[in-house]
Amino acid sequence: MMLTKKLIRRLLILIPIMRIIIETGGSQTPVTFRMWFIQKVLGFNRDAYWPVHFASTVTNWRNVYVGVDVSPGYSPGCYIQGIGKIYIGDYTQIAPNVGIISSNHNVYDSRQHIEAGEVRIGKYCWIGMNAIILPGVKLGDFTIVGAGAVVSQSQPDGYCVLAGNPARVIKKLDRGKCIHFKNTYEYNGYIQAEKFEAFRKRQLHV
Repeated sequence: MMLTKKLIRRLLILIPIMRIIIETGGSQTPVTFRMWFIQKVLGFNRDAYWPVHFASTVTNWRNVYVGVDVSPGYSPGCYIQGIGKIYIGDYTQIAPNVGIISSNHNVYDSRQHIEAGEVRIGKYCWIGMNAIILPGVKLGDFTIVGAGAVVSQSQPDGYCVLAGNPARVIKKLDRGKCIHFKNTYEYNGYIQAEKFEAFRKRQLHV
């Protein structure tokens, strides 16, 4: 009887994660049991409230706002530095080895950081592999950042493709062709979207 009760308790703990695995299955950043287990049970990036690959690094997760179907660091090799505040809009996707940097070192004392304003990335953006977003940058909706780009200047109007170092606009997008899709089940990381604002007020600094 004792073993049965313990087994039931363990199974009940798994029910919420099984639900999110099923409901995010068709999304861009689906929650998998393996990722959840490595993160939440083994402890790699455990505190982050969204799925993070064990080979990525997230600092100061309370300063990071992730929109619906957004998981910075979901791909390996990413560095999400939340010393300053970072906001990432709904359905924005981030490739492997991306750096999002919210604070610079003091040039006279590398032990110190200087806040240089928030990093804001809009909705439906795509940040390509090995791209770096530097402190204070604001990117509007439907901004595509090409692989290897270093973004040091804001493009708040969005609807463009950026490439190069330093990154510059190489193409403007036709707004009429941009699709504002939505998932059937919406989650901000591991949290159902309808419960996220309450979580944000309790836990986050953004």
